[in-house]
Amino acid sequence: MNESHNPKSGVLRTPDDCFENLPDYPFGANYVDVDGLRVHYLDEGPKDADPILLMHGEPSWSYLYRKMIPALVAAGHRCIAPDLIGFGKSDKLALRNDYSYQFHIDTMDGFVKAIDLKNITLFCQDWGSLIGIRVLIDNLDHFNRLIVSNGGLPTGHGASEAFMG
Repeated sequence: MNESHNPKSGVLRTPDDCFENLPDYPFGANYVDVDGLRVHYLDEGPKDADPILLMHGEPSWSYLYRKMIPALVAAGHRCIAPDLIGFGKSDKLALRNDYSYQFHIDTMDGFVKAIDLKNITLFCQDWGSLIGIRVLIDNLDHFNRLIVSNGGLPTGHGASEAFMG
Protein backbone atom coordinates (compact mmCIF):
# COMPACT_ATOMS: atom_id res chain seq x y z
CA MET A 1 0.00 0.00 0.00
CA ASN A 2 1.70 3.19 -1.15
CA GLU A 3 0.14 6.24 0.43
CA SER A 4 1.15 9.63 -0.92
CA HIS A 5 -0.93 11.93 1.31
CA ASN A 6 0.79 14.67 3.25
CA PRO A 7 1.78 13.88 6.82
CA LYS A 8 -0.21 15.27 9.72
CA SER A 9 1.00 18.26 11.72
CA GLY A 10 4.14 17.55 13.75
CA VAL A 11 5.26 14.79 11.37
CA LEU A 12 8.05 15.08 8.79
CA ARG A 13 8.48 12.99 5.67
CA THR A 14 11.74 12.57 3.76
CA PRO A 15 11.16 13.12 0.01
CA ASP A 16 11.32 9.93 -2.08
CA ASP A 17 14.03 11.38 -4.34
CA CYS A 18 16.44 11.30 -1.39
CA PHE A 19 16.40 7.51 -1.70
CA GLU A 20 17.01 7.24 -5.46
CA ASN A 21 19.96 5.23 -6.80
CA LEU A 22 21.00 3.69 -3.49
CA PRO A 23 23.59 0.96 -4.08
CA ASP A 24 22.29 -2.60 -3.64
CA TYR A 25 18.78 -1.40 -2.74
CA PRO A 26 16.51 -2.35 -5.67
CA PHE A 27 13.48 -3.00 -3.48
CA GLY A 28 9.98 -1.63 -3.96
CA ALA A 29 8.55 0.60 -1.25
CA ASN A 30 5.52 -0.49 0.77
CA TYR A 31 3.68 1.68 3.29
CA VAL A 32 1.08 1.07 5.95
CA ASP A 33 -0.63 3.56 8.24
CA VAL A 34 -0.18 2.90 11.97
CA ASP A 35 -1.94 5.40 14.24
CA GLY A 36 -1.76 8.12 11.59
CA LEU A 37 1.93 7.56 10.82
CA ARG A 38 3.28 6.15 7.57
CA VAL A 39 5.53 3.14 8.20
CA HIS A 40 7.72 2.05 5.30
CA TYR A 41 8.63 -1.59 4.86
CA LEU A 42 10.17 -3.98 2.39
CA ASP A 43 8.20 -7.11 1.49
CA GLU A 44 10.30 -9.42 -0.68
CA GLY A 45 9.93 -13.09 -1.55
CA PRO A 46 6.99 -15.47 -1.88
CA LYS A 47 3.86 -14.02 -0.23
CA ASP A 48 2.77 -17.49 0.92
CA ALA A 49 6.05 -18.22 2.74
CA ASP A 50 6.34 -17.70 6.50
CA PRO A 51 7.84 -14.23 7.02
CA ILE A 52 11.18 -13.30 8.47
CA LEU A 53 10.73 -9.95 10.20
CA LEU A 54 14.03 -8.04 10.04
CA MET A 55 14.15 -5.30 12.69
CA HIS A 56 16.98 -2.78 12.57
CA GLY A 57 18.52 -0.76 15.36
CA GLU A 58 20.01 2.74 15.58
CA PRO A 59 20.98 4.62 13.49
CA SER A 60 20.08 2.22 10.70
CA TRP A 61 16.96 1.41 8.63
CA SER A 62 15.89 -1.36 6.22
CA TYR A 63 18.95 -0.57 4.09
CA LEU A 64 20.90 -2.54 6.71
CA TYR A 65 19.40 -5.78 5.37
CA ARG A 66 20.05 -5.11 1.65
CA LYS A 67 22.64 -7.94 1.44
CA MET A 68 20.69 -10.48 3.54
CA ILE A 69 17.33 -10.13 1.79
CA PRO A 70 18.39 -11.46 -1.66
CA ALA A 71 20.03 -14.55 -0.09
CA LEU A 72 16.99 -15.26 2.11
CA VAL A 73 14.58 -14.78 -0.80
CA ALA A 74 16.72 -17.09 -2.99
CA ALA A 75 16.30 -19.72 -0.24
CA GLY A 76 12.51 -19.38 -0.52
CA HIS A 77 11.82 -17.04 2.41
CA ARG A 78 9.61 -13.97 2.59
CA CYS A 79 11.42 -10.98 4.13
CA ILE A 80 9.66 -8.06 5.82
CA ALA A 81 11.93 -5.17 6.86
CA PRO A 82 10.18 -2.14 8.37
CA ASP A 83 11.78 1.22 9.04
CA LEU A 84 11.08 2.36 12.58
CA ILE A 85 9.35 5.73 12.84
CA GLY A 86 12.11 8.33 12.61
CA PHE A 87 14.27 6.22 10.30
CA GLY A 88 14.63 5.62 6.57
CA LYS A 89 11.48 6.10 4.51
CA SER A 90 9.10 6.06 7.50
CA ASP A 91 7.62 9.26 8.93
CA LYS A 92 9.64 11.25 11.45
CA LEU A 93 8.25 13.02 14.49
CA ALA A 94 9.20 16.71 14.58
CA LEU A 95 9.69 16.80 18.35
CA ARG A 96 12.34 14.62 19.92
CA ASN A 97 10.31 14.30 23.14
CA ASP A 98 7.52 12.56 21.19
CA TYR A 99 9.74 9.47 20.86
CA SER A 100 9.86 6.84 23.58
CA TYR A 101 10.66 3.18 23.91
CA GLN A 102 6.96 2.44 24.43
CA PHE A 103 6.08 4.52 21.34
CA HIS A 104 8.29 2.28 19.17
CA ILE A 105 6.84 -0.87 20.72
CA ASP A 106 3.28 0.35 20.12
CA THR A 107 4.06 1.33 16.53
CA MET A 108 5.71 -1.99 15.66
CA ASP A 109 2.91 -3.88 17.43
CA GLY A 110 0.46 -1.98 15.22
CA PHE A 111 2.61 -2.73 12.18
CA VAL A 112 2.59 -6.51 12.76
CA LYS A 113 -1.18 -6.43 13.18
CA ALA A 114 -1.80 -4.05 10.26
CA ILE A 115 -0.09 -6.26 7.71
CA ASP A 116 -1.43 -9.40 9.42
CA LEU A 117 1.80 -11.32 9.83
CA LYS A 118 1.67 -14.86 11.23
CA ASN A 119 4.27 -17.62 11.80
CA ILE A 120 6.98 -14.97 12.03
CA THR A 121 10.66 -15.57 12.52
CA LEU A 122 11.95 -12.41 14.19
CA PHE A 123 15.54 -11.45 13.37
CA CYS A 124 16.46 -8.38 15.38
CA GLN A 125 19.55 -6.46 16.35
CA ASP A 126 20.50 -3.53 18.54
CA TRP A 127 17.39 -1.43 19.41
CA GLY A 128 15.44 -3.68 17.07
CA SER A 129 15.89 -6.42 19.67
CA LEU A 130 14.72 -4.23 22.56
CA ILE A 131 11.61 -3.33 20.57
CA GLY A 132 11.10 -6.58 18.66
CA ILE A 133 11.30 -8.93 21.65
CA ARG A 134 8.64 -6.88 23.45
CA VAL A 135 6.41 -7.02 20.35
CA LEU A 136 6.97 -10.79 20.19
CA ILE A 137 6.06 -11.24 23.87
CA ASP A 138 2.89 -9.17 23.43
CA ASN A 139 1.89 -11.18 20.32
CA LEU A 140 3.13 -14.72 20.93
CA ASP A 141 0.45 -16.15 18.63
CA HIS A 142 2.05 -14.33 15.65
CA PHE A 143 5.64 -15.59 16.19
CA ASN A 144 7.38 -18.96 15.80
CA ARG A 145 11.08 -18.20 16.18
CA LEU A 146 13.51 -15.57 17.48
CA ILE A 147 17.06 -14.75 16.39
CA VAL A 148 18.85 -11.97 18.30
CA SER A 149 22.05 -10.45 16.95
CA ASN A 150 23.92 -7.81 18.94
CA GLY A 151 21.04 -7.26 21.33
CA GLY A 152 19.06 -8.47 24.29
CA LEU A 153 16.79 -7.20 27.02
CA PRO A 154 17.84 -5.08 30.00
CA THR A 155 17.96 -6.97 33.28
CA GLY A 156 17.20 -3.94 35.45
CA HIS A 157 20.39 -4.41 37.46
CA GLY A 158 22.29 -1.30 36.37
CA ALA A 159 24.85 -0.42 33.72
CA SER A 160 27.35 -3.17 34.61
CA GLU A 161 24.72 -5.86 33.91
CA ALA A 162 22.66 -4.01 31.29
CA PHE A 163 22.04 -6.99 29.01
CA MET A 164 21.41 -10.67 29.53
CA GLY A 165 23.66 -13.09 27.75
